[in-house]
Amino acid sequence: MSLKIYTKTGDKGNTSLIGGTKVPKSDLRIEAYGTVDELNSFIGLCRDLITDEPARELLQSVQDRLFVVGAALACDPEKEPKMKIPDLQPDDVTALEKAIDTMNETLPVMKFFILPGGAPAVSQLHIARCVCRRAERCCVRLELESHEVEPIILQYLNRLSDYLFVLSRYVGHTMGIAEIAWKPRG
Repeated sequence: MSLKIYTKTGDKGNTSLIGGTKVPKSDLRIEAYGTVDELNSFIGLCRDLITDEPARELLQSVQDRLFVVGAALACDPEKEPKMKIPDLQPDDVTALEKAIDTMNETLPVMKFFILPGGAPAVSQLHIARCVCRRAERCCVRLELESHEVEPIILQYLNRLSDYLFVLSRYVGHTMGIAEIAWKPRG
């Protein structure tokens, strides 16, 4: 027997956190993990568009870690969840940093601001980077409003946006796509 996807419990604009606490769907915690979910979907699209196998593997790992982030954000911080929620680890951040360093070894030094674009994969990576920054801002707001957000979540999202920026440059570079320099009027 299949599980029904609809429950009808959210029809009036409320949902439940892990732990059972009911909150409005406009709650900042819902906004935060919803944005992480949106990011995860964009990363799936990026993964489908690129051919570099190490990057594809890391992006799949990132998708797994974003489920971890989403689960952590979906928990009521005042209640102990009945299920075991996996944690992010410092090695998850280190993996992104190592990938950034490896790609930077082959990239030309940036001498100007870069406009997103040049190829669909490059553009999609920039969109994922922007969504990642939005997810990070949501989590920072959540933390500032005295809600618990694990520091490693903020660190991971920050590093992930850096990784997506460098990956966009790297993908363009390996495709032979020239970066589009921002040339301000004046």
